[in-house]
Parts: sequence; structure tokens; C-alpha cells
Amino acid sequence: MTPRLRITLLVGAIAVAAAGIVVGVTLATRTPTPRNEAQPLKGTPPLELDLGVRTDAEAVALRRAGALLQEGKRKQAAAIFAGHRSLEAQTGLAFAEWPERSPSRELALADENPTSAFAQLHLGLALLWNGRPAEAQVAFQKAERVEPDSLSALHAEDFLHQEYFPGRPVFEPGFAPPAGLARLSPPQQLARLRADAGHGGWRALLLYGAALQRLGKPLSARREYAAAARLAPGSPETQTAVAVGLFDKANPSRAFSRLGPLAKRFPHAATVRYHLGLMLLWIGQARQGQRELRLAVAAEPDSALAREAKRLLARLVRR
Repeated sequence: MTPRLRITLLVGAIAVAAAGIVVGVTLATRTPTPRNEAQPLKGTPPLELDLGVRTDAEAVALRRAGALLQEGKRKQAAAIFAGHRSLEAQTGLAFAEWPERSPSRELALADENPTSAFAQLHLGLALLWNGRPAEAQVAFQKAERVEPDSLSALHAEDFLHQEYFPGRPVFEPGFAPPAGLARLSPPQQLARLRADAGHGGWRALLLYGAALQRLGKPLSARREYAAAARLAPGSPETQTAVAVGLFDKANPSRAFSRLGPLAKRFPHAATVRYHLGLMLLWIGQARQGQRELRLAVAAEPDSALAREAKRLLARLVRR
């Protein structure tokens, strides 16, 4: 990702990086999710924390414990999780003590938190690793249903649709963020973008929407994109954002049917071709996706999105 684009989505980038996850398009290095086999899976289920831009002491501790768990240092992780009583900490502790406390502990936590996508997601993961894929699928579906505007729901979507790349394609604005944003802390950055969006400018709405999308808030992002499109209906940026925001693994055609016609309406807009290519890559149509990325470069060779398209194409060639 170019420095300019990284700064454009800085709130999401910092928040995700703080949780130890690679930021940006990771198509070339993604790890496949486990298939639904009716037998226990090796290792410990992944802990998928959803802490947003929190920087409080507990969030810092949980991120540290999560990293230790990922490294296989289960005892050290368990000691940190045991010092907190939140749902995230209790879930982390159960996974750190796998398989002694899970999935029974996850069943209890899910029953105690029926409207929490986080609880339902981790119940699904515990069941899947325990060799109970049919029950896991029910839990993943509930995670999507009870709290759809959450990162946990998006993780559940990944396990329900393992034929696609993990996560969702994110809209990338083709213009710079406000001056001085990079000097703010993650919570301050999000607050600044929210305040700017409240003033009604379509660019500010797109920047805030992109940050929300990167934080795992797809429905909230959609609302910002729709508001931007009402203010600037003739802009390829706003129309593309709306289309990308509609991407849904259960029904990707909804996004494609909105974005596809924009290529004819805005034949020289890199944003349309770039995001169309990105969505095609996401559903496994690599050849067509690469073609669209090349068209993005040809449409606006000197644009930030064209440069990003070139980098992505180079990574795909090296695979």
C-alpha cells in the first residue's frame, strides 16, 4: 500500500496493526481457513479479538496475551487473560487452556451473551476445532445475525464462505486525508474523522466510511458512503464506495451489479476499475481481476490507485 493510501486509511491501519494483523490487501500471503471436516482440528482455535481503536490498559493487555497465544505461549497468555473479567478475557483464557475448558466454556459464554457476535463466533471456532462442523456453522450464522455490524460477524462470514479470501475488499479513497491526522492517536483520529463527516462534505464522509470499514463496521460504513453519494451523485468516488460497501460473501452479485455499470458511466476513472479488480480477486476470478487492475493503471497512470494497482499486480505475478 502506498504511503498516501496508508495515511488515508490511517485509523483502520493503526487499529489493525495494533492487534497484530497485516494491514491492506494480503491476497498473496493469506492463510487458508480450515475446511469443515468432521474430525478435530490440530492446534488451538484462533482468538479473534475485536478491540477497535481501544488503547486502555485492558486492551493493551489482551492484545499482548493474544500475541502470546498465537506464538504458542499458552501459559503466559493464560496468566494475562486470568487477570481480567471481560468476555474477551474469559474467551482468551478458555482458548489458552484448550482443550480442557473448551468448548464447554464457550457454550456457557455464548449462552450468557446471546446477542454478542464475539461470543457466537468463538463458540463456532471451538466447535469446529472440536470436530463438530455442523454445530459450528449454526454458531457462525448466529454471529452474523445478532451483530452484523461487527468484526466478529465478518470473521464468522469467512468460515461460512471459505471459497473466498478472508475479510472483505475495502474502499480506498483516491485523495489525501486531513492535514495533521497522522499525528493523532488512533481514538483521536477516529473522532476527528467522525467530526469532519458530521460537517457533511462528501470526501469527509468517504474517509470516515473507509475507516469504519477497516474497523469491521460494514453497515456503518455503508451509511457514510450512501450519504456521500447523495451529496455528490455524479462522482465516481462516491458511487464506487457505495458499490464496494455492498460486498457480501453470501450475495456478491449485489455489489458487482452496482459497480459493473460504473465502468461504462466513468470509463476513465481508476477508482472504478481498481475496485472492480479487487472484488474479482476476492472471489477468485484472478485473470479478470488482473485485467481490471491494468485498466485502472491505463485510465489514470499517475494516480495513487494506479500505483497501488501496479504493486498488487506485481505481487500476484510473484505468487
